[in-house]
Amino acid sequence: MMNCIIIDDEAHAIELLTLHIAQTPFLKLTGSATRTKDALQLLNSAQVDLVFLDIQMPEMTGIEFLQVLNGRYRVILTTAFREYAIEGFEHQVVDYLLKPIFFPRFLIAAQRAFELHQTARDNADDFILVKSGYKGKLVKIKIEDILYIEGKGKYITFYTLEGDPVTSQVNLGNIEEKLSGDRFMRIHKSFIIALPFLVMIHGNTVQLGPSLLQVPIGQTYRERFMLQMKDKVVTNKEKEGTEEPPE
Repeated sequence: MMNCIIIDDEAHAIELLTLHIAQTPFLKLTGSATRTKDALQLLNSAQVDLVFLDIQMPEMTGIEFLQVLNGRYRVILTTAFREYAIEGFEHQVVDYLLKPIFFPRFLIAAQRAFELHQTARDNADDFILVKSGYKGKLVKIKIEDILYIEGKGKYITFYTLEGDPVTSQVNLGNIEEKLSGDRFMRIHKSFIIALPFLVMIHGNTVQLGPSLLQVPIGQTYRERFMLQMKDKVVTNKEKEGTEEPPE
């Protein structure tokens, strides 16, 4: 079961989503708000797993509110305007629903959110413990929350979706071995990034996560990194090959 809230300044939009949620067995509506200020109170007073967020809000836009949420919740955007879709997905939203929202399309988005929720629960025990601060202090860091890791001399710092950065006296090469697999990749002598949070590659930098944090690509690591990204790139030639011939 996923607890969800609706944030929309239109009463009829809230009514429709409430009806859709009531017909979805794995969703439970815990509240709704027509103002972002009231929405923040809802989020702080109850356990919320999923947010249905309208983009056109009076106090701040849904995109601006996404920046306030900073990736702490799964979000499905709802709007009558198609042009915000790309910007929404840059903030790692689950889906983007165009109004009027019909139940079959709503169910597809809700199912996608539920699958992500279940995967996160299954991976809840996937974490590491690192020594930080006082002697004997071990800090738990969830693998799925790590955005990137920075090495400076004898120390490394973990930057995550939630909480403050955690610094530990560990060699970056050792942590690279510990986090080996498809999720992480070293792109610089001082940086390891989490590929699921990759938003953009621009020149010799990558942008990560909801806040578009910039991390440099080292010359030594660039070729291997771009080779791994090669299969993800859609070229003009590939696009041309998929176009239907004119009638």
